[in-house]
This record gives sequence, structure tokens and C-alpha cells, in this order.
Amino acid sequence: MTRTRRTGHITLAGGGPGPADLLTVRAARALAVADVVYFDRLGPTADLAQLAPRATFVDVGKTPGRHKVPQEDITARMIDGARSGLQVLRLKGGDPFVFGRGGEEMAGALAAGIPVTVIPGVSSAIAVPGAAGIPLTHRNVSHLFTVVSGHAPLTGREYAHLAGLGGTLVVLMGIGTLPSLVAGLRLAGLAASTPVAVLERGFSPTARTTTSTLAGIVAASSTCRNPAVIVMGEVVALGAELAVAGLDAALLTA
Repeated sequence: MTRTRRTGHITLAGGGPGPADLLTVRAARALAVADVVYFDRLGPTADLAQLAPRATFVDVGKTPGRHKVPQEDITARMIDGARSGLQVLRLKGGDPFVFGRGGEEMAGALAAGIPVTVIPGVSSAIAVPGAAGIPLTHRNVSHLFTVVSGHAPLTGREYAHLAGLGGTLVVLMGIGTLPSLVAGLRLAGLAASTPVAVLERGFSPTARTTTSTLAGIVAASSTCRNPAVIVMGEVVALGAELAVAGLDAALLTA
């Protein structure tokens, strides 16, 4: 009797900003049938044993300046697993295509002839400010937002473009480059009075919000650490007003 080998597959899934209940239903279903899960340090890592009871887990998480496993090796391992017939799931914090290098992994798998499914995730760029009470857009305040990676300093042309756009600027993993970001934006003409918030460890019990202005945020955030989401724009001041209004309402109804 000829044995039919099971066809392997790779799924790139967004793990959301941390809590398991912010994982999409589709991602949870994919985890439940996965044979091996390659996961980052962000996302619902504490719940993986329950979410993927039949899987082997491989920690390939990155921290600023330190990669446990080079990106090329991660892709190669996933391809090898799929070729051997495994259901491989790559679980990324947030969304796999928002600074998650999901596009690189997808391209590598497709070039190797491996089928790939992409499951979107809730990005911390939107979720963390929302949980902190900061709306990224608001009528008559901001009608656009721009998401920027904070891993490397920007060019003068990029600073000028961002300063001239208006709206809300969201920076992911930008604590290390915040001084150069602030200097570049101020030099490009962004007002020193622009409200800024640093949102650390969103959705965790130790979440913390630090607010200041563009001129003062570097000093105010001297003890802040990644993971953090940085929000710049008038919506930060709006968020503070909404928080005060919510507190007043609670006092009135107590």
C-alpha cells in the first residue's frame, strides 16, 4: 500500500497586542491544529499551551539589538517543517504585516513552493492608544494617522514629510531613537508644544502612560522602556480631556 504524505502548510498569524482574548477567532482555530508554533515575545505567549495543545513551541522572539534566531533561519526552519508535512504557524505580536517581517517570510515560503495563509491581527499601533483612551482620529482634531517604525533614525526628508503631514504620528518600538526623532521633527518644524504620550506595556498589569510635549518628552520618559507605543499629536491632549471627563462622570454618579 502506498502511503500518502500529508501536505504541509505555513500560516502567518497576528497574535494581537498581548491578551489571548484579543486574538482573532481564526487565529485561535489555526493554533488549535498547528504542529509547530514559532512565536515572538509579544502576543499571547502565556496562553500558548492552551491555545495550541498539540504543538511544539519554538521561541524566536526579538528584542532591540538582539535576535535569538536570525530571520533567514526562521524562514528556513518553517519551510523545512512544512516540507516534512507539518502545519507550521508563525505567531507574531500585533499584525504579521505591520513591522513583523511577515512579507519576507511569505515571499520565502512561496518561492519554496509552500502554501501560505495570512491571518491578520490587532495591531498595537491602534489598540494600545485606544486602551489608553487616546483616539488616533477625531473629528475636527485629526483626520489621519501615520505609523512609523522606531528601530532606526529617519532621514531629514522623512522628518520633513512627517512634520508637514499633520494628524497623528504613532511610533512603535521607538524608545531608543526618541531623542533623535524629537530633534528631527523639531528641526523640520513640528511645534515644540505638540502633545506626546509614551504608552508602555499596553494591556499588561504594569501598563504606564507618560505624557508631555515634544519639547519635554525626552526628559519625561527617561525611565521608559520598550515595548512602548509613542503617540504625537493633538489627540493626546484630547485623550487627557476625555479621561478627566470620565473621572468627573464617575464622581457624579458615585
